[in-house]
Amino acid sequence: MTSLSSLANLGVVVVGLAREGTAVARFFAEHGARVTVTDAQPADKLSRWIDALRGLPIRFELGAHPADLLNPRRTDVLVVSPGVPPTIPFLREARRKKLLLTTESRILSQFSPAPVIGVTGSSGKTTTTTLVGMMLAAGGVTTHVGGNIGTPLINRLADIRPADRVVLELSSFQLEYFHASDAQCPPVLEPLRAGFSPAIGAILNITPNHLDRHKTMAAYTAAKQAMVEFMGASNTAIFGWDDPGARRIGDETTIPAVRWFSMETPVEHGAFLADGRIILADGDSRTPICRVADIKLRGAHNRANVLAACAIAHAAGATVSAMAEVATTFSGVPHRLEIVARKDGVQYINDSIATSPERMIAALKSFSEPIILLAGGKDKDLPWADAADWMHQRAKHILLFGAAEDLIARALAQSGASGDSPPVELCHTLEAAVRRAQSLTQPGDVVLLSPGGTSYDAYHDFAARGEHFRQLVTNITG
Repeated sequence: MTSLSSLANLGVVVVGLAREGTAVARFFAEHGARVTVTDAQPADKLSRWIDALRGLPIRFELGAHPADLLNPRRTDVLVVSPGVPPTIPFLREARRKKLLLTTESRILSQFSPAPVIGVTGSSGKTTTTTLVGMMLAAGGVTTHVGGNIGTPLINRLADIRPADRVVLELSSFQLEYFHASDAQCPPVLEPLRAGFSPAIGAILNITPNHLDRHKTMAAYTAAKQAMVEFMGASNTAIFGWDDPGARRIGDETTIPAVRWFSMETPVEHGAFLADGRIILADGDSRTPICRVADIKLRGAHNRANVLAACAIAHAAGATVSAMAEVATTFSGVPHRLEIVARKDGVQYINDSIATSPERMIAALKSFSEPIILLAGGKDKDLPWADAADWMHQRAKHILLFGAAEDLIARALAQSGASGDSPPVELCHTLEAAVRRAQSLTQPGDVVLLSPGGTSYDAYHDFAARGEHFRQLVTNITG
């Protein structure tokens, strides 16, 4: 592990001032680096984050990315917030000049004295990461959960001990920076040039997602593969057996310690379902963890998440009793099939995390009740045909909002459904959709916000959209 004292006098440019950029800027400034923060937004849009850094010796270049920040004699590394597209001219020029680009989760992994456990996938990674952290903690292991979830851990490095565990949810945007780089940098940053995989890494599934950024499935998959690509003989990789994309990567890996999780097939090492129970497999050993009926999380996709968490947590040293305790008591992460209200026999469900059609399908499959579906947001250049079919099958009324409402309406019109298809209305905004949903409800209905698109047409992130939905529902239900 590199000494933190060696960060003094490094020239650090933080690209993107938000939650993660603010944490990174503070970390480097407090360790004596020369820190500049740049963001394309003007200062008046960033006052919350600027105030959080007040009093620290940090230079701000806001409203644009000045070219003079890319002087290799002054800048040693650019720490990029994952939400900043790597294709912007500023970052393209940085790569042309052989400057090192990295991100908070990569730096954290480099400096962490404790083993890092990484979880990625096109869906399910937040719930699975949360479950793994809880399972380890329930067994008495001090656990730090971060990455693409919660608060950035970079400023809590001093609290992390070698006996702890660091559990990171890692998105494709973050994992792009875990690949090897040909950049030039001072010796203290040399480890960040090498490709890196966590000590234990899981790829849950690989399905179309974020194609508005990655453009092709090959590029998206390549980003995800950093999770296991640089593993050695002492590392452990976990894959979803039932998912063709994850299974292909697992079949191709050359490391000896590979585990699987499956809803359909008994696996030799990992976790699977059999006779209504979750079974932990370790060679010839088979250990029941809990009954599927006792899992509180709703939906088949969440049973898969529990299976994945058990396989990962077992590899990280969790006890069977700790896994069983969490699997049978955990009721969910906010904005993921979250019950926000029950009123007059109607359930209002916040699934704002569903930022892809695939996630929406999983939500629709989770209910047998009549569904009033609220869908929309911003599209990610993903296919909608399957989701349209499922909307026709499972929804009794469809209310569309946001930038993608016309696109989704066209997909529904083209899905070839029969004449008894559910009514479809364009509501334009989430607020109007909630009001209209309330006017349509009957006892036994589910009002389901499961957008299928991102929130970036109207909100800072999916959580802000989910909070607005919760507020709107509270206003109409009391």
